[in-house]
Amino acid sequence: MKPGHPVNKRFVNLLLMGLLLAAIWLLLSGLFKPLLLVFGAISVTLTVILAARMNLIDAESHPVLMTFRYFRFWPWLIVEILKSSLDVAKRILSPSMPISPMVFEVRASQQTAVGRVVLANSFTLTPGTVTMDVVGDRLTVHSLSREAVEYALNGEMDRRVTRAEGLVEPPARARVKEIT
Repeated sequence: MKPGHPVNKRFVNLLLMGLLLAAIWLLLSGLFKPLLLVFGAISVTLTVILAARMNLIDAESHPVLMTFRYFRFWPWLIVEILKSSLDVAKRILSPSMPISPMVFEVRASQQTAVGRVVLANSFTLTPGTVTMDVVGDRLTVHSLSREAVEYALNGEMDRRVTRAEGLVEPPARARVKEIT
């Protein structure tokens, strides 16, 4: 088999998962008695075997490795969540600010299912928008205001998730289609 063959990557991902689970088990237990170490090794091994049989870990990527790429994305997302929280609070407290709910569709440029889920969850985490459905590369999103739709139109969140996924830039294409 070639070094890049999916079976090899899947095995490496399962091995990384086992090592991560063992490290977490050791950190959380804090006990290094032989009997407990054996029980820990057995439980980690059974968990990895169960995850492999359920096809939870594939050759695509490993969440541990992806975590490092998201370090720059998380602080940005937290700021966006705070800004949109303030916007929603202003709209609730000030009757003069418009609330114009609408549903629209966003095309995601992510190549993996994990990337599309991160984008969908990022929209949902920012107050005022909720991702209602994900089918292929299309996300159906509900919004409280026209500004949130325009924010989705600028594609900044999509670009940042795509960068965190490991791609340089998403391909240029129409991103938003208003449904209602």
